[in-house]
Amino acid sequence: MLSNKKSQGIAFLLTLLFGPLGMIYATVVGAIVMFIVNVAVVILTFGLGFLLTWPIMLAWTYFAIRGKNEAIDQQVLSS
Repeated sequence: MLSNKKSQGIAFLLTLLFGPLGMIYATVVGAIVMFIVNVAVVILTFGLGFLLTWPIMLAWTYFAIRGKNEAIDQQVLSS
């Protein structure tokens, strides 16, 4: 069961380097949402909006991995 936990370091690195595509490691739904948001932001701000959306993606990734790992810990403790 513990082998199902995901690494926050790997998630952070993937998201930092690949943005929404890297978020797939942490959250598929979040990756899809942020991909759509980033396309709109690039069009509306000529790319400058990435300065806002990239940190949001990193935070979302952190909380998604933390939540998944805590859920795994709870399952282990309850069994």
